[in-house]
Amino acid sequence: MNVEEEVHRLKEEIQRLGKIQPDGSYKVTFGVLFNNCENIFEALLGTLRAAKKRKVITYDGELLLQGVHDNVEITLKPTPELTGKAAGAST
Repeated sequence: MNVEEEVHRLKEEIQRLGKIQPDGSYKVTFGVLFNNCENIFEALLGTLRAAKKRKVITYDGELLLQGVHDNVEITLKPTPELTGKAAGAST
């Protein structure tokens, strides 16, 4: 799997596990993501960093560690397709 595919899969998992926000973004904690996705991604931390570099997600800090950073929120930024889902969900 290449980096773009990994980032796309990460977006899907954040949508599945996270909670949609009024602006169309999704939020999930690192602990929830790690505990549900550690077997999906070969290198979850590397995928998170790649997605952050591409400005797809945001989170505080550079390096997230299991246990220490379980409560850090990861935000999947809204895209036009996510914003449409949010609008559809509120009707």
